[in-house]
Amino acid sequence: MAIISVSRRTDIPAFFSEWFMKRIRAGFFHRLNPFNSHQVRRISLEPDNVDAIVFWSKNPQPLLKYLTELDQRGYCYYFQFTLNSYDSCFEPHLPPLEERIDTFRRLSSRIGPERVVWRYDPIILSSATPPDYHVEMINRIAAKLHDSTERLMFSFFDFYPKLRSRLRELEQRSGITIHDTSSGIHELIAYELVRHIGRVAASHSMGAYSCADERDLSALDVRHGSCIDGDLIAAISGRALRFARDRHQRAACCCVESIEMGMYDTCPYQCVYCYANRSGKGVEANLLKHDPSSASIIGNFGESVEISLSDSSEKVRNDKYNTPI
Repeated sequence: MAIISVSRRTDIPAFFSEWFMKRIRAGFFHRLNPFNSHQVRRISLEPDNVDAIVFWSKNPQPLLKYLTELDQRGYCYYFQFTLNSYDSCFEPHLPPLEERIDTFRRLSSRIGPERVVWRYDPIILSSATPPDYHVEMINRIAAKLHDSTERLMFSFFDFYPKLRSRLRELEQRSGITIHDTSSGIHELIAYELVRHIGRVAASHSMGAYSCADERDLSALDVRHGSCIDGDLIAAISGRALRFARDRHQRAACCCVESIEMGMYDTCPYQCVYCYANRSGKGVEANLLKHDPSSASIIGNFGESVEISLSDSSEKVRNDKYNTPI
């Protein structure tokens, strides 16, 4: 049995829902090791082999029409639904916020608020998005999601080395300065923003959870969160399930083990802060390789490589950048 993550690395519900459902009907998909392209593994998607599916999306609207089929096939699932609002210089291709809020509310009405987690992620403190901006946006969105979710998950933007050139380009192009919240005055400002998040979540009957944050924020009514949450899966499935912690994530990550269905360099949103895309050209090149009928999200391996059925063939490197989109 396994948890299938759909996906930290790309927005499958928004862009690849047709491919995903074809893989559900076929009962398997091919997973390419992102660090060794010669290692391809066949992963079962048969309901008896799947404990749960965790969807990650900024706009899962294209997947909604398939939920009845997923229910009929007997899958347990929930959504990590990212709802924040940045200028197009940060998020160039997202639908309007109000449209996404409406999708969130419809999804919650369809499957229940306990199965739709609101992600306000990442929190970017910058000259264009100061603390007051986030206070206003969190208040506004929380008011519209009242009774539509039970959890608010958040994290602050991390200055990954692979993003530095992209951030320099953003600063040169727009004049926007992004602040590092890991130290100095901006760390104190971020702490006060967390205090506000805890208060707002409580006022709307939501639990507030941090994502991969080493700090103890319990005094601010914020708990350590798990995006791939074994306890939540046990609760919504009605089964007594236990899962091992995922040792391939960052040390502060509380997620349990899962199998990634997505691939890097495939998300058309191309948000400037995204760790999972290296370049726009790389994404465009990969999308040309997408075949909805293939067992892999990109490419069609056929007999060109050996497809393994065993975990032992794939040695997955600990990737500190393997964090949610």
